[in-house]
Amino acid sequence: MQHDRHIVHYCDLGRTRFGEVWDLQRALHSAVADDRFEDILLINEHEHVFTLGKGGDANHLLADGDDLKRSGAEYYAIDRGGDITYHGPGQIVGYPVLNLERYKKDIHWYLRQLEEVLIRTLKHFGITGVRSDGETGVWVGSEKIAALGIKVSRWVTMHGFAFNVNPDLTYFGKIIPCGIFHKGVTSMADVLNEDVAVPQVTPVLIKKFEEVFNITLRSIDKSEIESQLALDKKQEAV
Repeated sequence: MQHDRHIVHYCDLGRTRFGEVWDLQRALHSAVADDRFEDILLINEHEHVFTLGKGGDANHLLADGDDLKRSGAEYYAIDRGGDITYHGPGQIVGYPVLNLERYKKDIHWYLRQLEEVLIRTLKHFGITGVRSDGETGVWVGSEKIAALGIKVSRWVTMHGFAFNVNPDLTYFGKIIPCGIFHKGVTSMADVLNEDVAVPQVTPVLIKKFEEVFNITLRSIDKSEIESQLALDKKQEAV
């Protein structure tokens, strides 16, 4: 079924710490679920952080506390699906907060849509990204280039994807990425053997997101988001 094209907010948060964006996601999730805010896509680059999904194995974090401190990385056990992963500079992390009732109430469909966005983005740069049967994410050969981990509550999504443009891949050596022992991790820069910057890739990814989800993304500032959420909170208290 073809849905009418509609407006979805889009905010590029720049470089962020994971905790503050997790808080923002939770506030937006509640607002979207209650029809107090439009669907929104948050894009950012995190400071070094490892996150463990609710079904993950903490033993897949190979670094101890001292090692994490030396590497400047934080660690969070969070409420998304999936195992452990890494986020850091040079990686586009996208958090769509979408009410799937406006699209299709099917979580597997939603995951495949996110993968399609990333596959089409890679294709634009001459890279062939593929799916792997029984595994979530996007691969180049046998190496993972994008990881997905989501939460869906009241048919509204949280968390999303991590897309390796040009991150420091040595950080993945501190974990068993996504709990997968037998496959590696790569990036666009590694595949192309050239420097690729996040600002080159983000506009393409945004365009592909619009195409795949049949929407129009409208840019919004973080300050606008926070003002609207604060106003809603104030009105609720009256």
